[in-house]
Amino acid sequence: MDKLIELNEGLDTALFYGVNNQNILVLKNQHPDVRIIARGYQIKVSGSEKAIEKFSHNLTLCEQFCLEHNVLDEGRILQLIHGEQPNDSLDDNLILHGVSGKMIVARSLNQQRLVDEYDHNDLLFAIGPAGSGKTYTAIALAVRALKNKEVKRIILSRPAVEAGEKLGFLPGDMKEKIDPYLQPLYDALQDMIPSVKLTDYMERGIIQIAPLAFMRGRTLSDAIVILDEAQNTTIPQLKMFLTRLGIHGKMIVTGDLTQIDLPASQRSGLKDAIERLQDIRGIAIVEFNQKDIVRHPLVSKIVTAYAKEPTQTPDK
Repeated sequence: MDKLIELNEGLDTALFYGVNNQNILVLKNQHPDVRIIARGYQIKVSGSEKAIEKFSHNLTLCEQFCLEHNVLDEGRILQLIHGEQPNDSLDDNLILHGVSGKMIVARSLNQQRLVDEYDHNDLLFAIGPAGSGKTYTAIALAVRALKNKEVKRIILSRPAVEAGEKLGFLPGDMKEKIDPYLQPLYDALQDMIPSVKLTDYMERGIIQIAPLAFMRGRTLSDAIVILDEAQNTTIPQLKMFLTRLGIHGKMIVTGDLTQIDLPASQRSGLKDAIERLQDIRGIAIVEFNQKDIVRHPLVSKIVTAYAKEPTQTPDK
């Protein structure tokens, strides 16, 4: 089925489509079941009747918002599609400006909640599914704190290999052994800090990235410390990590309780900590969900599918 959609002639198409058609690419990614050809004030859509109807509805929401506010970007498109009302200005959601002036913003309600809770708590837990922006938002908060001289160091950590961190069997020196497990943290930092400055920060120890085992025996003062993939820590490991918090320090612990890789005999330290610490003043727990997912739209569907019990079929 094909449908030709006529945009309002009062619309600034350059603004609506975005630089290098970035806004249209966002809409395409959010509607993988339709084919879109956009030219001037006409958009041709191909797909099933249901898929076209959904796309047309979301397109209209974006069109009306652009007409009223004379602005449109990825963050607002995602908010409109997810049923949220964007602010007149995303400056309210701005965390910091990253490399080349890129706006690093809170793109969902729970990402914004994490930003808000950061101002009032020294220990935060960000729990939720893959792609919901937990770690990225946490690192953005850390970089902002460093730029504003609120802290002297950023320390990022995650369990290196499953829960046991058995690095000895991997080739290379220690950095080569752990780098693959820490790459997602590097990726986020490279969005926010120019490469030359990032290298300088890491060489001077202002930004440190290390596996969880390296936290033992340290007191982390004047620092913001982030532990990623915390669902794969044991109870003693997470207790050890949390008790490293020093004066003028903050901690953010992120994890997904549906992706625990620990042996069945071991309880997740993250799950245990949330139950123990939820009523303590100064500690905040922010729970993310599928609506916060800002990766490819299929990620949300995959997360939902895996949350259901699989249909059992007899072996052939």
